[in-house]
Amino acid sequence: MKNQMRDILTNGQFRVNGSLWLEGNGTRFFGPGPVELLQRIEETGSINQAAKKMGMSYKKAWEIVNRLNEIVGSPLVVTATGGEKGGGSSISDDAKQLIEWYLSLRERFRKFMEEESLKLTV
Repeated sequence: MKNQMRDILTNGQFRVNGSLWLEGNGTRFFGPGPVELLQRIEETGSINQAAKKMGMSYKKAWEIVNRLNEIVGSPLVVTATGGEKGGGSSISDDAKQLIEWYLSLRERFRKFMEEESLKLTV
């Protein structure tokens, strides 16, 4: 089978590719978009500003934040209302750990795809 597959794939340049998402309750909820949103919330201190930097509506950003908080079962985004400077948002330590774990997983996934792609050219 290996030789047959290699013979089939020698006619062009092929590579292994894919996306990496976490699912919970049968729903994709954590991948590149939500990770970037959380990182930008941390950077800006604002869901609204994070959404703007991503070219995303505030409503869509809130939907993502609510889905993350609901599926994970603990707040990944913490909001504060009012005050002298208005409200703001931050990400929890759980969110920071989840981002770090996901980025590490994504790097391992990238290496796996790269290694498998090299096998197609042999």
